[in-house]
Parts: sequence; structure tokens; C-alpha cells
Amino acid sequence: MNFTIQDVLIAAGDDYATVDVQVVDSKIAAIAPNLQVIGTAIDGKNKLLLPGFFNAHTHSSEMWQRGIMSMFPLELWLAELYDFAPLDPEEIYLSALGTAVETLLSGGTSVVDHLVLIPGLELETIAIATRAYREVGIRAFIAPLIQDESLTAGMPSGESAQTHEPYFRSTAATLEIIEEAVKQFHRPDEGINILVAPTGIQLCTDALFQGCTELSDRYNLCRHSHLLETKAQEKLAQEKYGCTAVEHLKRIGFLSNKTSLAHCVWLNDADIAILAETQSTVVHNPLSNLRLGSGIAPILKYRQAGVNVTFGCDGASSNDSQDLLEAIKIGSILHNVTDSDYQHWITPRQAVEMASLGGANGLNIADKLGSLTVGKQADLVLYDLTNLSLLPRTDPIGLLVLGRPSNVVNSAWVNGKQIVTDGKVTTINVDELKQELFNRSQWKTKRKSETVAQIEAHYRTFMGL
Repeated sequence: MNFTIQDVLIAAGDDYATVDVQVVDSKIAAIAPNLQVIGTAIDGKNKLLLPGFFNAHTHSSEMWQRGIMSMFPLELWLAELYDFAPLDPEEIYLSALGTAVETLLSGGTSVVDHLVLIPGLELETIAIATRAYREVGIRAFIAPLIQDESLTAGMPSGESAQTHEPYFRSTAATLEIIEEAVKQFHRPDEGINILVAPTGIQLCTDALFQGCTELSDRYNLCRHSHLLETKAQEKLAQEKYGCTAVEHLKRIGFLSNKTSLAHCVWLNDADIAILAETQSTVVHNPLSNLRLGSGIAPILKYRQAGVNVTFGCDGASSNDSQDLLEAIKIGSILHNVTDSDYQHWITPRQAVEMASLGGANGLNIADKLGSLTVGKQADLVLYDLTNLSLLPRTDPIGLLVLGRPSNVVNSAWVNGKQIVTDGKVTTINVDELKQELFNRSQWKTKRKSETVAQIEAHYRTFMGL
């Protein structure tokens, strides 16, 4: 795992520099021109080296539903998703492989998988995803998606009295599963991390959030959750707590510098101040927010308030892709229409830092990852600057973020191990993966979900549609 990348372009202040980068024992050992070659020599000429990005929020198993989900808002989309959700362990395995490959080939070396669990096979589901991520070699942060309330509880009741079926698994049993998962699979030094990850205030009791906080403190785990993705969730929080969801999560102790929160579309200025105070991270998922009509998160306000922000693709049935570069582009320029002061707009270099160091900060590992810094672990991506989509030669990072780069990842390393070479993932047979995904699926047409039909009338009435 010792190698030297020679004559490679890196960002240096507001400019670029051509340097050599030595990696020794899986860490960056030196960055300077004309270094002695240690280990394998890698030709970096006409290539750009960046730290690996973080796909900081996704749901790998949704790969099986991409392209087929109706054009619904989240609450109705979720009801349809539950009807489609895969219950086959082999499908969980294949979709984790696919998510890892797509993330790697769009510049990501780490993935946060808010993993949907097969009921009754929860630990087996986590084991399967762990195996897939180990085989590919991507750095994985597996966040088993848990809840302890039924789907209908995620809707505000409004004027009508609502009764909800109890969830099939108790809060205590759910927390026991997560603790056992930590004991079996949490191996940060081996690139596999377990997070505590209640799905969100809409489907989780305080007891589940507090139990997750206790596990986080006991085992030094990061915390992950959805937060105020939709207007309906904002209304639900007021109904449940008599205050905002952010105020409530602070009150019960869930927010911290180890907490990352996906979406964060419907927060007010006081909420934003709380996120800054608690050093919580916002994971921006612009494509799913647009796909589901959830809204545009106030990312520029977060940044001005000092809140750490990074990017996620979200699941491949609410985004229909795991192209991290696409999420970074849209997540940057989307906000040029939300603030007329162009001095607040996100530059390509800021976007790259958000995707790399911002992701590391959100997982409390910025001392180890997220930048080209001597002593940090070698999670690196090499981009081919002779690729047609990165030509002509202007600003390499500008082309990468603002353009439509395709097939531009030449090489990638995770913890010093090369897992992408000449644009191809070399740790697994990707052709076999594609064939399996093709064979286990079939062309489909949309169908009306019975579950959706049951809640659609209430949703439309409550939302005034």
C-alpha cells in the first residue's frame, strides 16, 4: 500500500500546483515536487487529485425501485415504496454493491447507507450489506434505518382523530438489535462503521431517540437521521411537541458534533442557530428534494451561520441515481436563485470542500479524512483531465463541478488500497453485477398502490389540495 503519485495537479490556495504525493502505510506521507518514489510509481500527469467525497446519505436497497416510483410527495411516495420494498437478501447484497460502484465512479470513497432492514432478518441484512461493502472496498458507514411507530403516524392528524396500528417491533427490541449490530460489525479500522439512525421524528418516539443517544455515547458512535424533509413534517412536529423538531431534538439530547441530519428543508432561523450551536451537520440531498417536491433547503443560510454542510445522493428511487457529482452540481448552483447576493453563492472549490471535508466533519473524522493533508488516511481520487467532458483546459475543479463529467474517475484509493484503476472498479466483477441486476429485474409499469389510496385523501385534505 505504498505508492507515489508523480506530477499530479492539486488545488493550492486559489491556484493549482503540480506535485508528487507519497503514500506510506495507507497514509499521506508527503506532498511536494520531485519527491523520491516510494513503492509503486503512479503517473499523475494531466490528472487532478482530490480527497474522496462522501455520499453522506443514501438508502442502497432503493436501487430496485428506481425509475418506477410515481411522481408523489414524500408521504405518498413512502407508502408506495413500502409496497415495493425488496425482502430478498440477495437483492440487498446486489444493491449495496451497485451503490458502492456508482459512488466510487462519481468521486465518492465513503458512503453513509441509511439501510432498510428486512423484518425478522435485521442482523442478517446488516451482515449482507457489510459483506458487499467489504468486497468493493469502499469506506462504509452503515446506518440501520429504525423506527418504532407505524407509517400512518408520520402524517399530521389535523382536525381529524387518527388511530395508528402499533409497530410490529418494540422500541427495546429495536435498540437491542442495534447494540448487537455494533458488537458484531462496527470495525472503523477496517472501514466498516455502524451508526445509530432513527428514521426521523415522524416515525420515532422519544424513547427511540434517547436510546440511540445512549448507544452513541456508550460506543462512541455517530448519529444519523432525516429531519424536516417536508412541510407536513414541520406541521407534525408542532402537533407532537408544541415546538419545532430542532428544538425538541436539542431538548432530548440528540444533537451533537457526531450528528448528521439529512434534508433539513423546513427549518427557521432559530433552528439554524441551534444546529450551529450543537455543531450538527446538514446533509444536502437536492435531487430527491426536487424529485419529491419537498422544497429547497436554505443551504446558504446554514453556511452563513457556520453550520457544516455536505452532500448526499439519497436513495436511488427518490433520486433515481447515485451520481455524486450530479448531486454536488445541483446542490451548489440551485441556491443561486434563493439569494440574490452572489457573494453567498457556493463556488466549485467550496463545493469540493463540502463534499470531502464537510462529509468527514459530519462523521467526526475530519482529523483522519477529507483533505490532502500529510498524516491523513489515503482516501484519494484521481481525475482524468484529458477526458472530453473536462476539456478544453480551463479550471479543472470548475469543469468537474459545473460541467457534466462522465467517466472521469481514473483511479481511486481507500485507506491506501487502489480499488479503481483506469476507470474501472477492480475489486469485483462489475459486468457480472450488471448482469445479475438485469436478470433479477423486469420492465415494469406504474401501478396504483393500495396503501397510497388509503392515505391520499387525508393527505390532500390536510395539505389543502
